[in-house]
Amino acid sequence: MPRHTTSIVWFRRDLRLNDHVALERAATESERVVCAFVLDPVLLRGPHTGAPIVSVFFGSLAELRAGLRERGSDLALLEGDALAELRTLARRTGATALYYNLDYEPHARERDEHVAAGFRADGAHVAASIDHVYYGADEACKPDGSPYTVFTPYKRRWLERRETDPRPPVLSLAAVERKLARAEAIGPTRDVPAPEAYGHARSPHYPRGGEANARRILDAFVSSGIGAYAERRNEPAVDGTSRLSPHLRAGTIGIRTCVAAAAEARRVARGTAAGGADTWTSELIWREFYQQILAHFPHVAREPFVAAARNLEFRDSQSDFEAWSQARTGYPIVDAALVQLNTTGWMHNRLRMIVASFLTKHLLLDYRLGERYFEQRLADADLAANNGGWQWTASTGTDAAPYFRIFNPVLQSKKFDPNGDFIRSMLPALAKLDASSIHAPWLLPPLAAAAAGVRLGRDYPPPIVDHRLARERALATYAPVFRLPRRA
Repeated sequence: MPRHTTSIVWFRRDLRLNDHVALERAATESERVVCAFVLDPVLLRGPHTGAPIVSVFFGSLAELRAGLRERGSDLALLEGDALAELRTLARRTGATALYYNLDYEPHARERDEHVAAGFRADGAHVAASIDHVYYGADEACKPDGSPYTVFTPYKRRWLERRETDPRPPVLSLAAVERKLARAEAIGPTRDVPAPEAYGHARSPHYPRGGEANARRILDAFVSSGIGAYAERRNEPAVDGTSRLSPHLRAGTIGIRTCVAAAAEARRVARGTAAGGADTWTSELIWREFYQQILAHFPHVAREPFVAAARNLEFRDSQSDFEAWSQARTGYPIVDAALVQLNTTGWMHNRLRMIVASFLTKHLLLDYRLGERYFEQRLADADLAANNGGWQWTASTGTDAAPYFRIFNPVLQSKKFDPNGDFIRSMLPALAKLDASSIHAPWLLPPLAAAAAGVRLGRDYPPPIVDHRLARERALATYAPVFRLPRRA
């Protein structure tokens, strides 16, 4: 027998109907389920929320609502303080239970604890489920129960646990459909707003949200891309990645669905194709690793994970930051990456490492400047992954790159975009340069550059910093802080 007559499922970063733990759990334990989402005006207008992610979320909300309406139900779209709005909905619908999926971001944990305490004070049942990650922050730990802070042993433990405790996707949507509250029982509810209502412009270049689109992308990747993923994922000029990160961030596809798809792809793979599935699974585990780091060490959202790194003296140069963010560093691979980010709301993962290294090591600027910029520009802006990636590159985080790892942007460009195809696609001013000169156009003699239509300083800027000198400056800054011998 169901425990509750009516329950509310509070959607947040899980905007789908399939493979949804809280929804399935509520349907199992309730006679009727009301689906709700709360718009937070403060968050939507805040400095850490940008147009691309709002675009993905609002598009996904519209599709979620359409899916519920097709089933005779609706999405209660609320706006304001979460506790006050959900309490009002509970009174209107007679709900006596609240279900939601856990979120490890610090502000979300505070919000959830506040809402849960309020509902419990009203005598309501509250249930939080693990859904955004495959294993919860306390489920893939060391034997003594402490968290891993190095990726490789964490991955080993994660894979071992999956052998004994796999988490198959929740596939009981048919049972869920029978429990969805009728639209008339939910009452009138507002429309999904336009991003402009919160000061965010729309762009046709941003990734599209929605559960159906996420599923199409996954199916296409598994059928034709995952086999070559290990070889092609570092090449920004080709479509060699899954492009699912915005959907994993918005929860328009479940992590269990992705892991299961990777496992099936590996099972049927031939030859080296199995390596692609293994590599993609490893990337999904990196996502899990950073989520459990944020859960156990929430201070990383504000400061370096490594205590010694808090003594680093970063430079304060607004002009350098503007040159970096506006794609005017004079290093084509860096500038092309920033154009991709600023235009499309997405950046290739290899490029994220290159531009992060340039900001933190070449320019010696605080990694938090780049982290916040990515938050505003990425459609997949996820605090745990974004922070983890920036701290890894800046050598301030858990299991980070050693401080003396300083990417040479020219060598990175030649290795991962050897023909300059990606650079040309983002920087038309350099389109006529050949593969031998496009990676470092400042080395071209003026006449040769002019013949290719490039006037350094007018059509394209000269480098704002010399790589060799910048590297020496970074080593001189980092070495005393980490108290390690300086490497030439």
